[in-house]
Amino acid sequence: MATDGPVVQVRGEAYREVPPDLARFAVTATARDRDREATLTRLAERAAAVRVLLDGSGPTVARRETGDLRVRPETRRSGERVVAWHGSVTTTVTVTDFTALGELMLRLADQDQVEVAGPWWELRPDSPAYREARHAAIGDALLRAREYAEALGARVTALIELADAGPADRPMFARAAFAGGGAGGGAPELELDPQPQTVQAAVQARFTISAPVLD
Repeated sequence: MATDGPVVQVRGEAYREVPPDLARFAVTATARDRDREATLTRLAERAAAVRVLLDGSGPTVARRETGDLRVRPETRRSGERVVAWHGSVTTTVTVTDFTALGELMLRLADQDQVEVAGPWWELRPDSPAYREARHAAIGDALLRAREYAEALGARVTALIELADAGPADRPMFARAAFAGGGAGGGAPELELDPQPQTVQAAVQARFTISAPVLD
């Protein structure tokens, strides 16, 4: 692209840490027995108990998805003789109310043969934080261009090109695991601190500037 006058090219960047919007965790119910039907029955009962708890959580649970069902035989090292059957079913839970998150996870982990893993903190895909970071990156590019121009005794006159330069936004994760054993009594209290999410944006920009004063 032809331009009139000198050109300055800069990179604008922005970095933000913002509170998460969502928390996800996984709940896995398991069963094992020598008899296949008994394994499936126990697995269905434990999965149903998980569903009952999630149904009773009210608006705390924004979404839940069953994504991994496994049933496999356990055989002896030699031969194909089945000595036991293993079954598991995993449900991914999305929560927006963090005040009840720890309590819900512990209540689920208190169930017999249930494992809870998470939480994984995230931002919504349409979070305003991404837009704000992009705007800040553009502002940083313009500021840098003006600083370079001023150092030359010139001024920024026009924008030639603006392009996204990454890096991609990456959600931050934190993980803990709780294995349920069906112990009696109420579940203990657990407070979880939401992990700030890193949002980054970068742009490449080219500007024309007025004639430099090089004397």
